[in-house]
Amino acid sequence: MIEIQNISKTFADKIIISDIHGTFEKGKTNLIIGASGTGKSVLLKCIVGLVQPDTGSVYYDGRDFTQADKEIKAEIRREIGMLFQGGALFDSKNVEQNVMFPLDILTKMHEGEKLDRVNFCLKRVGLENINKKMPSEISGGMKKRVGIARAIVNNPNYLFCDEPNSGLDPQTSILIDELIQEITQEFDITTLVVTHDMNSVLGIGEKIMFLFKGCKLWEGSREDITHSGVKEFDAFVFANKVMSALRDK
Repeated sequence: MIEIQNISKTFADKIIISDIHGTFEKGKTNLIIGASGTGKSVLLKCIVGLVQPDTGSVYYDGRDFTQADKEIKAEIRREIGMLFQGGALFDSKNVEQNVMFPLDILTKMHEGEKLDRVNFCLKRVGLENINKKMPSEISGGMKKRVGIARAIVNNPNYLFCDEPNSGLDPQTSILIDELIQEITQEFDITTLVVTHDMNSVLGIGEKIMFLFKGCKLWEGSREDITHSGVKEFDAFVFANKVMSALRDK
């Protein structure tokens, strides 16, 4: 479980996120949603330590990550897997090298062990026998699946996904969503997904946090969406449903 308490961040006197608190549960797909510019990505960066919050604390299973010393922070970072927007694969490395990269820098496994783990993860995401292909030789959906394989190769306790469906067609988006949820449940990971895609929310949103202008306005499950009682959230949901319907025509 990840717990955040009173997280705030300001850039150049502009408040980006303000006094955000909440918990992200183990074995569930936890979503942070909201329109562009609402502070979702900044909150994610505060949680993983890429940005230092002005106030507040982040706890990984009771460990205070925000105030931790270098050793504890390094320990927690080794337990984190990241799926970046666009996949963020190294263009100069083939698929096998991309997936193996966290093992190269974080472990002392020998080459045979690393290769076995890479092959296991590629098989788990449905990509066998493409080890030697370069990122330029595979589709956008395959790149995302390679990104997922890389994110789980080090057996993480925590998985972060930043706009995992960005740039994908609806069918591939569903495949990626289902894969993230399956892996979360199968390996009992605390998964946090940042998205503005209502299809993802309705498909895999077991616990959802809605941000509006840098503040948390609503939290609940996808079953609770229809009776949120928050007008800003209702407007976001309705607008996204309309856009999804137009795209599908």
